[in-house]
Amino acid sequence: QVQLVESGGGLVQAGGSRRLSCAAAGRSIYTMGWFRQAPGKEREFVARITWYGSNTYYADSVKGRFTISRDNAKTTVYLQMNSLKPEDTAKYYCAASKYSGSIDSRQYDYWGQGTQVTVSS
Repeated sequence: QVQLVESGGGLVQAGGSRRLSCAAAGRSIYTMGWFRQAPGKEREFVARITWYGSNTYYADSVKGRFTISRDNAKTTVYLQMNSLKPEDTAKYYCAASKYSGSIDSRQYDYWGQGTQVTVSS
């Protein structure tokens, strides 16, 4: 079993920054990912990091603005979001997968409760 707890959401002005955190506890995690879902839209992939090797991958919409990382103890994953835009407004979810390198939400078995990020223009 894997438990995930997100934090760090809130209201931020366009152009600003925010860092999300996801505390992870459990075994058999090969990839940690961030997804987001805006009202009326489907959940979409944002970024992922492999648990071993820290290989990262980003959606084109956030590449160059967002950075995913994890601490050395492998207990917390971060999503540093810079140059935020109103279209980044969404509920952000942390998720864990037993598949290495996956960006498919269907391959993520464990999900946090989500944290809301609202970017004002």
